[in-house]
Amino acid sequence: MKNTMKQINNKKYKKYKVLQWVFLLSITLSTTKMSAQTNSNQGLNSHQTSMISIAAYTSVGDVPSLKTELNTGLDAGLKVEEIKEAMVQLYAYCGFPRSLSAINTLMTVLEERKAKGITDQLAKSVAVENHTTNRYEQGRKVLEELTKTPQKKPAPGFGEFAPRIDAFLKEHLFADVFSNEVLNYRQRELVTISALASMAGVEAQLQSHITMGKNTGITAIQLKQLAAIIESKINRTQANTVRKIIGEPILPVMEKDMMVRISEIEILPEYLAEYNAILKEESSASVKIEPGVLAIFPMFQKESPNQIRIIEIYANKAAYQSHLTTPHFKQYKTATLKMVKDLKLIDMNSLDEASMTEIFKKLK
Repeated sequence: MKNTMKQINNKKYKKYKVLQWVFLLSITLSTTKMSAQTNSNQGLNSHQTSMISIAAYTSVGDVPSLKTELNTGLDAGLKVEEIKEAMVQLYAYCGFPRSLSAINTLMTVLEERKAKGITDQLAKSVAVENHTTNRYEQGRKVLEELTKTPQKKPAPGFGEFAPRIDAFLKEHLFADVFSNEVLNYRQRELVTISALASMAGVEAQLQSHITMGKNTGITAIQLKQLAAIIESKINRTQANTVRKIIGEPILPVMEKDMMVRISEIEILPEYLAEYNAILKEESSASVKIEPGVLAIFPMFQKESPNQIRIIEIYANKAAYQSHLTTPHFKQYKTATLKMVKDLKLIDMNSLDEASMTEIFKKLK
């Protein structure tokens, strides 16, 4: 009888231990799921936001905006070596000229900040040499880690057709550049996605790197926020390439309250050369700096050079009102006030809105 009771108690104890284990496992899985949900809802921090902007401006060659963003990023705590490494990496995506231009801009910014007594944060130095005997294999493994798929040697398609480019891709970009620990894989993919999102005609590569970026931990909400940054820094058309890939709604490029205006201006002849120089500077700055300014296209009549005509296109009325408050417009308005003999502003409506996105495309 005593043995029977002991057996029953042992069974109860074992059952209790099993139930306890199941309970602990369910708590662990629930916590893991909650943690995963938290990570999936994680947005961009200030460092990531600034690095996205730096990569975007580098890729399109917008040096004035890049200079401003470099100061913003350094003020936010980005390390000098991190920015430098991102610019080195970007040569593979937007070319040596823009990468070198960005690095020279960074040098200028650091010199100006040093002159002001600002000490910026450094990171560990870059390891230039790679002593791996088989760098192609090293790069192939890095790419497998990023893509989560096996990588054949050579790469199918382009790698078979042009083996040298496949070698450069594996041995240099992914072995030499991506293996450097100044930036981790997630940071590098964020930089790459930002650059590709800013450039037209590279949608296939952008889609591949968005997939790789997700594999490194870039979240859906971060990609959505990245698209919004590209819209504000570059334009809505490029931002929509990201939105399309990640399954977000495409925003219309042409808004219902878009403004199209023709300015008819007569300039006093003695001020014509000075006025033209000021107008050229202001119109260029407006298009480069202001996302809502779609076009400012100054012209003059062949037979009457002092008769100026300007086609102005603004994304919406808010963009136009914002344009009026910018320092470059205020400078233009103040400096040219005495030069203008007559001014007429003519608001226009489009006969064919569907074709508006084709404006000036062939001039690129």
